[in-house]
Amino acid sequence: MSRIPDVHQPVLRDEVVRLLTKVPGQTIVDGTVGLGGHAEGLLEASEGTRVIGIDCDEAALSVAANRLERFGERVRLVHGDYRDVRAHLGALGVERVDGFFLDLGLSSFQLDDANRGFSFRYDGPLDMRMDRSAGRPAADWVASASAEEITDVLRRYGEERYARRIARRIVEEREKDPVDTTAALRRIVHGAVPNAYFAGPIDPATRTFQAIRILVNEELESLRLGLDAGFSALATGGIVVVISFHSLEDRIVKGFLRRKAASCVCPPDLPECLCDKEIEAEILTRKPIVPGDMEIAGNPRARSAKLRAAKRIG
Repeated sequence: MSRIPDVHQPVLRDEVVRLLTKVPGQTIVDGTVGLGGHAEGLLEASEGTRVIGIDCDEAALSVAANRLERFGERVRLVHGDYRDVRAHLGALGVERVDGFFLDLGLSSFQLDDANRGFSFRYDGPLDMRMDRSAGRPAADWVASASAEEITDVLRRYGEERYARRIARRIVEEREKDPVDTTAALRRIVHGAVPNAYFAGPIDPATRTFQAIRILVNEELESLRLGLDAGFSALATGGIVVVISFHSLEDRIVKGFLRRKAASCVCPPDLPECLCDKEIEAEILTRKPIVPGDMEIAGNPRARSAKLRAAKRIG
């Protein structure tokens, strides 16, 4: 089993524990258990709590297994995608759960491993897969996608203003040498954007790396399917908690919870309601919970985190 990284700091841990440990004897799904930081907090907070931890990253699961070993049978760890949560629960003989939690951020454990290819700060293979036993590495897509396809992905998943310029440069450069390392991709992006872009608060390659990572791992599709599946697995009174880290994720989470809390989802131009929808949830966070200054100072990667939560009532 892998050692727990010293730098691992679960974001908004106290808030997650407060929302998900209202009563003893609960079963909570941590759909992105990662290194086990949030799961550990939940298990420590209540002796009766049980956690089913799901993650598609086998290396992270190994760390979580080591970290949570002391809790014995109160923990079950599953290698897989949280969007398949109903199938995972069925395999464990569990029909309903009392909590469903997602932390959509990458951990330092993943970002700081050059071999994973998530970060441009370290030179390594351009992989980016959460589950290295499935899918294809980012380098394969970069090598074969057309300029139009690359432009679309950078705009849609990275909200990159210079998407077309970056896409053209990628196509030009890969004709000379393979774009199969993080350093090569970062160099191409830096060469494609105007000098003024370097004056911003983030590296010019950030949005490109984000967009390609989201594509490779089908992250937004997993989120949409996972929210539906996780909510459907909740018992009445169960709580869903999601921490997102960029606007695309937060938009999906916010929209999902609003629809569940709405009494009508008919188009606004209809003169009367025809959907007969019942209210399914009560939103618990009128505004998203965000980290305080102290937490951000100790963990700068937490600065963009937004936590939203709701209770199932139908």
